[in-house]
Amino acid sequence: MTARQARTLNALALLGCCAVLIEAFWYQVALGELPCPLCLLQRAAFAAAGVGFALNLRFGPRPSHYGIAILSAVAGAVVAGRQVALHVVPGTGGFGSTLLGLHFYTLALIAFVALIVGVGVLLLGDRVLRAELREDNGRAGRFGAACLLLFLGVVLANAVSTAAECGTGLCPDDPTRYEALDDWLGRAGPR
Repeated sequence: MTARQARTLNALALLGCCAVLIEAFWYQVALGELPCPLCLLQRAAFAAAGVGFALNLRFGPRPSHYGIAILSAVAGAVVAGRQVALHVVPGTGGFGSTLLGLHFYTLALIAFVALIVGVGVLLLGDRVLRAELREDNGRAGRFGAACLLLFLGVVLANAVSTAAECGTGLCPDDPTRYEALDDWLGRAGPR
């Protein structure tokens, strides 16, 4: 694998993390579906996995960067698996909308497993971790730089919306409003 190919694959993986976060954010903002605490943890895991790919783009591929992506995906898969288990019991129903016939937490579980497998495949091509590729660090290219900027913007937007929803306290189990934002604006709402 060449340095350019490694950069492109890491940029595409980062773009995939961005796509997941953007889709979830779209449902939140456009359709008014506020994320539950488990959903927020899954978003954080996608963001943390993205950090691993972003580090590879910025500083060159390293096993530790891939380790960040894998450990983040494992944590996200555990949270998504927990949420799937909560809604498997007959009569409990699902939480939130569906996409392609599956709830977002089910899709997240699939995406986290795919991310783990994908990074494992990248690691099998151990040439990507050799010194000659790492010497090319710091040159993410235009596509990589665009992915990095998009990632920063998406993570920042999700962090702001989470702060608006939860404030400084615990996030509500079944959110119905942006508690911190409503409190700051002096709007009372159902608690």
